[in-house]
Amino acid sequence: MLQEKIVTENLSVNYGKICALKDLSMKIHANEILAIIGPARSGKTSFLRTLNRLNDMEHNFHMKGRVLLNQQDIYAPDADVPALRRKLGMVYAVPTPLPRSIFENLAFGPRLSGVRSRRRLEELVEFSLRASFLWEEVKDRLHESALNLSGGQRQRLCLARVLALEPEVLLLDEPCSGLDPVSTGKIEEALQDLKHRYTIVMVTNNTKQAARASDRTAFFLSGEFVECGLTRDIFEKARDQRTENYITGRFG
Repeated sequence: MLQEKIVTENLSVNYGKICALKDLSMKIHANEILAIIGPARSGKTSFLRTLNRLNDMEHNFHMKGRVLLNQQDIYAPDADVPALRRKLGMVYAVPTPLPRSIFENLAFGPRLSGVRSRRRLEELVEFSLRASFLWEEVKDRLHESALNLSGGQRQRLCLARVLALEPEVLLLDEPCSGLDPVSTGKIEEALQDLKHRYTIVMVTNNTKQAARASDRTAFFLSGEFVECGLTRDIFEKARDQRTENYITGRFG
């Protein structure tokens, strides 16, 4: 039986009068890659930001419903939000390394979390770089500026930076946007290894990437959760005509 890692129950999200998500109920399984697809303004990024409470920073944000992580309500009054954000690490479309060395980019977060041992920091740096398929390319350059890395390397560094915090869930918002096919392939290869340790939720506008890299795919449209299923089923025999229309390029 598949373990439920994240469950949303009747989740609605508004920014003032703008509705981003409407009454969304879905389950995300442990150790799967779930791709979320849909045209612009479908609520995909709002969904990710709601999962790790980044939307709290929006002054006009309002939500109804529940979001459960490991069966615990993450919006409960006593929820530890900083700890939650470490459990659900976010990787954005545009990689933004800190203007520091590669090593310091990865050690920065663990230090803030209380890790003081140099040996432990070195272990976390090496582990996260290996897990993001970057170690062999930078192992002799750890004390060089991270700003010297290529675009694809920067994105894998940002993935490694999240992994160094030892999360439970990876939230990826267009992680391969603007990357060349080789860099995209390395990210996707890393994700296949990482799903054995983490649950991965990936927003992508690239339906071919969703078809290649995910176990299940969910389709959002205008803030509505349309359907979710095994990726091969969604792409070969979608239940909803709107899903098929989007996948086949009839709109979006």
